Amino acid sequence: MHVLKGELPDLFRFTDSTRVRCVEDWGHRREELRELIQTVEYGHLPPPAAVRGELLHPHQFALPDSASVDHLTYRLNIEGGERPFWFMLHLFVPKGEGGKRPVVINGDGCWQYVTDEVRAEVLRRGYTLATFNRTEIAPDAYRSERDSALYTVFPGGDFGALAAWAWGYHRVTDFLLTQEAVDPERIAVVGHSRGGKTVLLAGAMDERIALTAPNNSGSGGAGCFRWQGEGCEKLEDGVRMVPYWYAPRLAEYIGREQDLPLDQHAVKALVAPRALLSTEALGDVWANPSGTYQTYAAAREVYRFLGAEERIGIWYREGDHNHGLEDWKAFLDFADWRFSGVAAPCRFDVNPFPDLSPAFSWSAPEQREQ
Repeated sequence: MHVLKGELPDLFRFTDSTRVRCVEDWGHRREELRELIQTVEYGHLPPPAAVRGELLHPHQFALPDSASVDHLTYRLNIEGGERPFWFMLHLFVPKGEGGKRPVVINGDGCWQYVTDEVRAEVLRRGYTLATFNRTEIAPDAYRSERDSALYTVFPGGDFGALAAWAWGYHRVTDFLLTQEAVDPERIAVVGHSRGGKTVLLAGAMDERIALTAPNNSGSGGAGCFRWQGEGCEKLEDGVRMVPYWYAPRLAEYIGREQDLPLDQHAVKALVAPRALLSTEALGDVWANPSGTYQTYAAAREVYRFLGAEERIGIWYREGDHNHGLEDWKAFLDFADWRFSGVAAPCRFDVNPFPDLSPAFSWSAPEQREQ
């Protein structure tokens, strides 16, 4: 059982109704979509700011497999706003040969989904793990006041909490790129639920992020506003329960999703041609797993147009709303494949909904000479 509220908007059609014909055109359309998602859905991200990392505490500890790991605790001091601001960052660096390593950034420190078991798996595969608590940047307290944290650093903006948290990923990236042991070509971001919504926006807005991986992110994330699976979170639910996540204008489209000038396939398309993986749970109906496949299929048309179809993936498991070791292993398998060419043990394009009707009728245009 599902409800389809209008066809997904054509990603290749400009707002003046002309259509993308070549890669240069797509660059202009991409800028149009960047402005659209900020104006209508998330609010405009706060401006970039200087970041100064202050090392507070270096120490070592042993993983469950007895390998030694460096744990470096930093305070990231943000400079350039209306007042001083900082948040904490933890780096976990595996011991071993020198050289530049890929990095995984996760901002879900408030939820503790990065268990010891997960941390050990990330480090065992040779990744540096960077973790922070996004609620230090903007509160997530089921209220809409804008009188604390980042809102007082950059007052007057229209950004919601999701945009503020995405901004945090960008500042962590700023800092990581000053570290000699970090490979600037292999930076991945991963998050769960509202954290998944956050990383999708972070990856869409920052081309330095090489791999974006939202997990069970649903409405406002990898899900879909128009294709509503039974029991899924709808636009009205998000705006009613957590309005401070979004831009004020999004509320105008409650009950008329068909009039939205965008849907979540547009946010995914902004990641292209960089790598994108959605990890999903079939039993997590609130996160709209079938709608997530619809936005994946639509965004894949942009990847195909750019000659990067193998860089977008989707992966499903049985079960409900969680971000456990199985999800992390799927993400790391995809990262190993995209970053190091290691053969993936599974496919990342399987459609578990064989009777699914497409929610769009358009396709990528054939490229023409400029």
